[in-house]
Amino acid sequence: MSLDRYKYIVVEGPIGVGKTTLTRKLAETTSAQTLLELPQDNPFLEKFYRDPSRYALPTQMFFLFQRMNQLRDMAQTDLFDARVVSDFLLDKDPIFARLTLGDDELNLYQQLYSHLRPQAAIPDLVIYLQAQPETLVERVKKRGISMESGISEIYLYRLCESYSRFFYHYDAAPLLIVNTENLNPIEREDDYNLLVRRIGEMRGKREFFNLGE
Repeated sequence: MSLDRYKYIVVEGPIGVGKTTLTRKLAETTSAQTLLELPQDNPFLEKFYRDPSRYALPTQMFFLFQRMNQLRDMAQTDLFDARVVSDFLLDKDPIFARLTLGDDELNLYQQLYSHLRPQAAIPDLVIYLQAQPETLVERVKKRGISMESGISEIYLYRLCESYSRFFYHYDAAPLLIVNTENLNPIEREDDYNLLVRRIGEMRGKREFFNLGE
């Protein structure tokens, strides 16, 4: 099945699930532009992993403005006339805010988010990559990014739960939920081809892809 009907695809999921690598692979397959998160450009992120309570607000605000600027620039340069595959969904941004910000900080963030959110385009398809927290802990350790060495297992567990709750209610765009426990589209080409075929066959507003045991 062809993926031509999708001009704007978003790949989402918690840290370590493989969303950025899959985004690049799908962009190559569909001859699309990529729109990627740039965590390395956030000067507060490494500090946040070491001292979350102190650096949560500037980290969150930097990411919010960074993502909005990327989406705005894409719209202004008519990138949406071409295909786009992105590794972030603006709608999920509040997940991190609710996990890390105090009440007053969260109120400030929500006011800004509510003001900026209507400017973001709605994807044609969102692919949500799932994995168990234990799996993500191992994947984060395996890839060995120094900045991520300060991420606690408790934080990853809470993050997974928050993602699950968010996508349980998400209905703004067609959603394909992909269980990556037994599917490895990053390292196994057969699995990747299976996923591409499944994306092309999608017809409903919310569908699941799980290879099982």
